[in-house]
Amino acid sequence: MEMEKKNEKILTETTEKNEHLGDTKVEPNYRGIIAMPFVIGNETFEKLGTLGTSSNLLVYLTSVFHMKTITATNLMNIFNGTCNFGTLIGAYLSDTYFGRYKTIGFASVASFLGMLVLALTAAVSKLHPPSCGKEETSICEGPTAGQMTFLLSGFGLLIIGAAGIRPCNLAFGADQFNPNTESGRRGTNSFFNWYYFTYTFAVMVSMTAIVYVQSNVSWSLGLGIPTILMFLSCALFFAGTKIYVKVVPDGSPLTGVAQVIVAASKKRGLKPPEQPSVSLFSCVSANKINLKLPHTDQFRFLDKAAIITQEDQINSEGSAANPWRLSSIQQVEEVKCLLRLVPIWFSSLIYHVSIVQQQNYVVFQALQSDRRLGPSGFRIPAATYIVFGMLALTIWIPIYDRIIVPSLRKITNKEGGITLLQRMGIGIVLTALSMLSSALVESRRRTLANNRPTLGIEPRKGAISSMSGLWFIPQLALIGLSEGFFFIGQNELFYKQCPENMRSIAASLVFCAVAGSSYLSTLISSIVQSITGRGGKESWLGEDLNKGRLDYFYYLIAALEVLNLVYFLVCAKWYKYKVTGGNSPEVGMQKMESEKAVV
Repeated sequence: MEMEKKNEKILTETTEKNEHLGDTKVEPNYRGIIAMPFVIGNETFEKLGTLGTSSNLLVYLTSVFHMKTITATNLMNIFNGTCNFGTLIGAYLSDTYFGRYKTIGFASVASFLGMLVLALTAAVSKLHPPSCGKEETSICEGPTAGQMTFLLSGFGLLIIGAAGIRPCNLAFGADQFNPNTESGRRGTNSFFNWYYFTYTFAVMVSMTAIVYVQSNVSWSLGLGIPTILMFLSCALFFAGTKIYVKVVPDGSPLTGVAQVIVAASKKRGLKPPEQPSVSLFSCVSANKINLKLPHTDQFRFLDKAAIITQEDQINSEGSAANPWRLSSIQQVEEVKCLLRLVPIWFSSLIYHVSIVQQQNYVVFQALQSDRRLGPSGFRIPAATYIVFGMLALTIWIPIYDRIIVPSLRKITNKEGGITLLQRMGIGIVLTALSMLSSALVESRRRTLANNRPTLGIEPRKGAISSMSGLWFIPQLALIGLSEGFFFIGQNELFYKQCPENMRSIAASLVFCAVAGSSYLSTLISSIVQSITGRGGKESWLGEDLNKGRLDYFYYLIAALEVLNLVYFLVCAKWYKYKVTGGNSPEVGMQKMESEKAVV
């Protein structure tokens, strides 16, 4: 009885203190759209610079540095993988010590210096091997140790830049909108759409104009242009310094997660309280940037971390004396937010397998198809077909954001027109349809190649089918639209549903899913290659697609996406959105408090 009274007294005192501290918090001066030219401009020039540099590096390494194909491929795989997984380190440093503004600023300068180093390797003759002779018998000299060291130093700077920019720039842009007003929330929704619009625009320009300059004009100019664009990105970012909202980090968010898990395990033998929202320990720090969360009934075992026992001591300001034995219900709910996203993350891992496979094999399909365009005889480069998917996405995003969302909003009374999980589910459906379309088109291409007159022979591949390469556009458009639903929805979901002090880490998890899907795709391809090629048979994924059965492989990936859809629907039904002050994506707008604010 005495213990219950003690707990009640502690809870009352800490609640009163928290309310007082909450009243003294100063609201940031959100500038919203005013800050967007600097944020979006920085993002556009940064992507034009980094993608313009990295998209054609494989060709640069083999043609200028005379590396063997396998050596250059391995180097690029290591580089890309390290860039994606390095985002975890960048996100941790951002959320724990430096904040997103300082992290992006430092990383942007590192990226600029990295691009400058690569541009110098092309412009200065002593920084790359001499050109090969025109005779077939001439020997191509490889890079010296000094040249290789200088090149790798540029890669290292680019990795540092990617590790800081990728997990932070999306979250930093969303930080500029007030999450407590209707106009601010709408501004955030639009920002996610336009952010991805600039990304796809930058990819298209990089893979066409900049790659053309690199391949047909000169490497020094082709790498110099992205370097100048990255300098403009840095200049734009720092020009908006005075108007940015800069969220200050409040210590390692992962430490709080570990404290909840340890405290819950220490009290695993205790009985969960009947009224957890009333009887559990509640304390919110005055410096905490996270919004207060109500108690939820999922992961009830974690609630034990907030049960006050006789061994627990409370400090005078209301916090726990030993946070490894007693956690607040706020900390517990923040950990629950993270755990709810884990099943969704696994679904995104499977989703991206289709993207990777589509981008890999459509190039090989195009090589063995009729790529002529019109009577002029111009042939579309095989690698350029990927741009059609990005073009579809670039056209779709403004239509979706400006026409479809406002129309759906009137029907559903939801800010985004539909919930984020519904948006992601549509993306999975579209990617399954894309793989099905890919299989049907490949079957037709293969049939024509094997039964009708061909257009010649593609070296080291096989006969060129008479089927027009334009038949690849529908499947690429579907995969582009699926990204518009799933990938944008995933970024927005992870940003909004993670605790405010872990949003950079949340963004890094998205990149880790992309990186993981690349490895998973490699594993799936290797297994299929091994099984279907047994006994000397032609593998489904043979060098000559006319002898292989790539269409069967596409059917396999489509089936995998159907299973992924079923899994995702189960996760979506179980998932509970984070609620802060009654605000949730599942709550109709008529229930939200409307406020006018500058966004």
